[in-house]
Amino acid sequence: MLIKIYPENPNPKAIEQVADVLRRGGLIIYPTDTVYGLGCDITNQKAIEKICQIRRIKPEKANFSFICYDLSHISDYIKPIDNATFRVLKKALPGPFTFIFNASHNVPKLLSSNKKTVGIRVPDNNIAREIVRALGNPILSTSIHDDDDIMEYSTDPELIEEKYEDQVDIVIDGGYGGNIPSTIVDCTQGEFEIVREGKGELELYL
Repeated sequence: MLIKIYPENPNPKAIEQVADVLRRGGLIIYPTDTVYGLGCDITNQKAIEKICQIRRIKPEKANFSFICYDLSHISDYIKPIDNATFRVLKKALPGPFTFIFNASHNVPKLLSSNKKTVGIRVPDNNIAREIVRALGNPILSTSIHDDDDIMEYSTDPELIEEKYEDQVDIVIDGGYGGNIPSTIVDCTQGEFEIVREGKGELELYL
C-alpha cells in the first residue's frame, strides 16, 4: 500500500494509520532526511525478524538504527553521556547523522545478545519523527539497498513500492528520497570518530 504524506504538514490521520500498522507488527518503508528506510516497532520481535529475513542478515549481527523523536527519547536506550557529548548532539540533531553509543538494558534482547552498542538517529524529517511520536516507541530502521544499483529504486517511492509491495505493509510517499546516507559517528569511546562520511558534517568544536 502506497500512502502519500507531505513532510511540511503530515496528515495526523495518515500518521496514526502508519503507527497502528507498526503496533500490529507491520513493516513500513518511509522517508528520512537521507535515504528511504525500512522500519518496524523496536518492541516487536517478529517484526524485527521479518526485517532480518528481507535483508538476509542475522539479528545479532545487524547494524540497525533506532529512529527517535528527540534527545529525551535517546536517553532511554543508551548509557549516560557527558555534557560535551550532549551539546554536540543538541547541535547536530535533528539531522543526517547516526550516532553509535553503548546500549542500555532497554535495547531489545534480540538485538543486543552479542552487541553492546546501538545506532541512534533523529532525522530532520517530520514524517519519520511524527510516526515515532504517535507510536510511542522508536522505529528500528535500516536503509533501503538495491541489488541492481539503479538509483531510482531507492529514491522514487512508486518504484520502491513496486519492489517491496509483497514484503511490507505500507510504503510512504514523502517525495523523492536522497541517495547519500547518514554520516555515522562512533561515540562509544568517549570521543567522536567518523566511521562513514555521509550527508552530515559534524561540528565538534562549539
